[in-house]
Amino acid sequence: MTRVYVSSVIPAPAASVWRRVRDFNGLPEWTPFVAESRIEQGLPSDKVGCIRNFTLTDGGKIREQLLALSDYDMSCTYSILESPMGVEDYIAKLSLTPVTDGNVTFAQWQADFECAPEPEQALIEQIGKGVFQTAFNALKQSFGGR
Repeated sequence: MTRVYVSSVIPAPAASVWRRVRDFNGLPEWTPFVAESRIEQGLPSDKVGCIRNFTLTDGGKIREQLLALSDYDMSCTYSILESPMGVEDYIAKLSLTPVTDGNVTFAQWQADFECAPEPEQALIEQIGKGVFQTAFNALKQSFGGR
């Protein structure tokens, strides 16, 4: 099992950041690498079990299923159903924690998955920096940080 873990501090209250990232269909609104997204079968985007089908800006297509969503814990867990990345049994969790000193947000994103040994390091880099950290950087900028 391979694990990717990225954390960051977002310069905004956790409740504000959660409002932005909570929508399972909202990736195009806060990530620079998702061109469009839709929830299959017309389900609400906060219904556990719903599937988001999105297109990356490079044309890649990914389908993910929402496994858990907690407003109390400000977290969501999802799995990849289909992707061009060559990962299996991919489960990821995005969670936010309020930091009272400064009224900012500690954001964590981690993924566990199986993959062939050869591309493992490249996938860790792609997911960790190319997806998770890139998304956190975009969130920071949208809330006025660097």
